Amino acid sequence: MPRSGVCLECEARGQGGGHLRFCLSCGHTGCSDSSPGAHATAHHESTGHPLVRSMEPGEEWAWCYVDEVYLQPAGSRP
Repeated sequence: MPRSGVCLECEARGQGGGHLRFCLSCGHTGCSDSSPGAHATAHHESTGHPLVRSMEPGEEWAWCYVDEVYLQPAGSRP
């Protein structure tokens, strides 16, 4: 379960967080690489946590930083 519905690092800097990613290891919420902070990737780089899931409405994919692949739920179409 996400610990936050916003990117806390962006919020602390007074910035918008853009698209959010949820760490499947610890629940950290960070902004995507298309956002100025890229805090989800920074979280991966500092912790080694490999998987994030999109928190955007209607998106169910996940990303593995280690293998650099998108993961889709079983039965979904790309």
